[in-house]
Amino acid sequence: MLRVGVAAQTSATLVIDNIDSHGLSGELTVDGLVDAAAFVSLAGAEADALSGMSFNGAPLRVYLAFVAIPDSGGEALAVIALYEDHRIETRLLRGGTTPIYAIFAMTRRP
Repeated sequence: MLRVGVAAQTSATLVIDNIDSHGLSGELTVDGLVDAAAFVSLAGAEADALSGMSFNGAPLRVYLAFVAIPDSGGEALAVIALYEDHRIETRLLRGGTTPIYAIFAMTRRP
């Protein structure tokens, strides 16, 4: 998997505190990059066509949020896609002088 700004073996953990058809909130940890960064999905984005965006595997729902990254490079966009089989893909993207592009395939833990 292509990764920019994070090592190939980097793992991530997503904690979902609240989720409904109007939004998602929680914390994201990416090893060596960010530790338990709080996020809230963008208000109103769930009503936009972007919430229904699709890519391989046809996610049920996609949430967009910004995550503060404490490396002085600014926030990163988190694209969090939920799938029917309890799978989650989190994409972390940032441009500028310290770009980030990483995809993390996750599974739900009870």
